[in-house]
Amino acid sequence: MIHRVEPVYPSKARAERIEGMVVLELEIAEDGSIANAAVISGDPLLASAAVQAVKQWQYQPGPGGVASRTRVRLQFTLPVTN
Repeated sequence: MIHRVEPVYPSKARAERIEGMVVLELEIAEDGSIANAAVISGDPLLASAAVQAVKQWQYQPGPGGVASRTRVRLQFTLPVTN
C-alpha cells in the first residue's frame, strides 16, 4: 500500500457508542486504485465510513498490471473518556 486514508468515526455511531470490526473485500485495479469495496461484515454505520476511506487507498500496481483482490479489517474503537 502506498496511500492509506483512515476512516472518520461516524458521529451517529460515536453518539450510540458503537464499536467493532468491519471486514471488506477490496478489488484492486491494475493501476493500484480501489475498483470496488464490498462489505463482508460489520455494523452498517461503521461499514459506510470504512468503505468511504478505503476507496481513497492506493496500492503499488502489481507486476504486469494485474487486478487483484484482498480482504482488510478495520477496527473502530471509541477513545476512553473519564
